[in-house]
Amino acid sequence: MNIAIIGSGGREHALEWKLSQSPNTEKIFVLPGNGGTENNIEIGVTDFKKMKTFCLENDVELIVVGPEVPLVEGIVDYFSDTNIKVFGPDKRASILENSKIFSKNFMRKYDVATADFWKFSGDDDATEIIQKLDGNLVLKYDGLAGGKGVFVCDSIKEAVDSIREIKNRYGEVANYLIEEKLIGQEVSIIGITDGKDIQLLLSSQDHKQIYDGDKGPNTGGMGAYCPAKFMNDELMKEIKNKIINPTLDGIYNEKFNFKGVVYFGIMLTDDGPKLLEYNVRFGDPETEVILPSLKSDLLELILACFNGNLSTTNPEFYEKYFVDVVLTSGGYPNKYKNGYTISGLEKLSNETQIFHAGTRKENGEIKTNGGRVLNVVASGDDLNSTIEKVYKECEKISFTDIYYRKDIGKR
Repeated sequence: MNIAIIGSGGREHALEWKLSQSPNTEKIFVLPGNGGTENNIEIGVTDFKKMKTFCLENDVELIVVGPEVPLVEGIVDYFSDTNIKVFGPDKRASILENSKIFSKNFMRKYDVATADFWKFSGDDDATEIIQKLDGNLVLKYDGLAGGKGVFVCDSIKEAVDSIREIKNRYGEVANYLIEEKLIGQEVSIIGITDGKDIQLLLSSQDHKQIYDGDKGPNTGGMGAYCPAKFMNDELMKEIKNKIINPTLDGIYNEKFNFKGVVYFGIMLTDDGPKLLEYNVRFGDPETEVILPSLKSDLLELILACFNGNLSTTNPEFYEKYFVDVVLTSGGYPNKYKNGYTISGLEKLSNETQIFHAGTRKENGEIKTNGGRVLNVVASGDDLNSTIEKVYKECEKISFTDIYYRKDIGKR
C-alpha cells in the first residue's frame, strides 16, 4: 500500500517511521516533510487540488493527516469522490477542535466531566466573571491557535491583559472562553476511533510551557513521556466512564464522520478527572513517545477503522518508559532565526530515536528551519534512568541558540 502523510513536523516523522514498519506498506510520501523524512513532496498541507492529483497519479491508497488545519479545512470531504481512504474526521466533525466554544457545549450536552465555562465575543464585558474568579482562571481563544491560544491567569490584571492579547492577535470581535482554573496533574489520552468504537494508546504527559518548572508562555510542547507514572487501572476506568465513553456517545449521536484520532487533554483534580480539550489528530510531541511504545502494527489499526473491525483489534505495547525532549531555536515561541547547521546527530546511540520537526536538508547538511527543531527520544525500564539517558543524548547535539527544558518527565 502506498501512503501519503500530510505535514512537516516531528509528529509526521514519527508517523512515517512507524508506518514504514508495517509489512503492508510499500511506499510512503510526506507532503511536504522535513529534513528527516524521505520521499518529501513539496505540496502544501491545504493545497488539496495538487494533493489529489499527486495521490491519484502515484496510486496512494491511504492519506494520514498530521496537523489540524487540513482536517478543519475539509481534506476528508475533498477526497470523498475518490477511493483513497483519509484517516481523520471530516470538516463537520473537526469542529471538536476547531471551536473551543462548540467543544465545551458538546461536553455539557453529553455530560463529559469538564470545568465550568463562560463564552464571550466582541464587546461582551467579562469584568464580572473575572472579578468573581479573582482573575484565577483560564482564557481560551475559540479557534485554532497552534497551541498558543490558551492563557493561564493568576490575577485580575493578567486576565485583562490576556483578553487584550487575544483581541490583538485575532481581532476585536474574537470569540473566547473563560474557564475555571483546574488544579492537578495533566495527562494526554489518545485513541483511534471509527466513530463508534475506540482503541486507546498509552497515556502520556506533555510539558507545554517554555521554561523549567512549568513557567513562562505556552508552546506547542517542549517534551513528553509515556506512560504517565501516576496512571492505574482504577483511574483509567474513571476516565473512560466520565470522559471517553460520553464523548463516543456524542460523536455517534451527532452522526459525525469520524475515522481518525481523538486526543483527550485531561486534568486530574481532587474532584476527579476533567476534560480540558479535544484535539482531532495525534498530539505533538506526545506522538513521538506514544508510537515508539506501540508494539502493534499502526497501519493495521488505522485500516481497522475503515474495515469495521476496530472493536476486535488488541493493540500491544512495550513495557518500557519513553521520554522525548524537544530541542528548540532560541527565542521560541516568539521570534527566532532559522538556517543554523545542526551537528552531533552522528554521535547519538543507535537506541536513540530522532524525529525531525523544524529542519531542512541543504547541501548535505541538516539546518534549523523552525521553532521546535528536533525530538530526542530514549527508552528504558524505569523513568529516572530513561530521563538521564535522553539528556545525555541531548548534550551531543548542538546548533546556534539551542534551547531545551531540563526537567521533562520530572514533575
